[in-house]
Amino acid sequence: MKTAALIPIKLGSKRVPQKNIKPFYDGTPLMAFIQRACLDAGNIDEVYVYCSDEAVKPFLLPNVKFLKRPDYLDLDDKNANDIIREFIKTVDADIYVNAHTTSPFAKPETIAELVEKVASGAYDSAFCAEAIRTFMWQDLKPLNFDPDHFPRTQDLPLIYGETSIAYVFTKESFLTYNRRLGANPFIKEVSKIEAIDIDYPEDFEIANAIYKEIKKNEHTNN
Repeated sequence: MKTAALIPIKLGSKRVPQKNIKPFYDGTPLMAFIQRACLDAGNIDEVYVYCSDEAVKPFLLPNVKFLKRPDYLDLDDKNANDIIREFIKTVDADIYVNAHTTSPFAKPETIAELVEKVASGAYDSAFCAEAIRTFMWQDLKPLNFDPDHFPRTQDLPLIYGETSIAYVFTKESFLTYNRRLGANPFIKEVSKIEAIDIDYPEDFEIANAIYKEIKKNEHTNN
């Protein structure tokens, strides 16, 4: 059973210029982290960076392949499913991992577990999520609690918020439902740090500060 990972990258990020190749404090570019996580997962046969711009090539880690994608996939009206649909026309596999550079703290063991769950046949897809237990409102109305019977935060209904770490799915599931999540997904709960997603400049600064602290602790412990 073959497993292939696609890491879609668009260099022309609007909210955080050159986001995917933007370096952290020690010079490590953002896109290096998810490549390493996919390589270290241990159960992915091929890892691809899927980008329309060959300028990304110098930032590829050893054993990661570059696959040039059509320019039209960079347009704002294209979504993840459009990108996946085009990718699987070129790279054939039984299981696909759609991983994202915006999750610098993704753990190899997390991605490996997603692949294992789908490979087992018990699930047709899998994704990571953060458990959200907070008082939520929409249109000035409470969504998940009764304000007349105020619960403890830990007693609120469990709601999951998707993270962008990785989506894993079988080829059969994607072709059947035309989307990366099938009818029977496995949800992997991750910590707040692992769930961090870089969309805005302040997200990058927060992640950079956390990364610096992690590296400092590693140095101290060694």
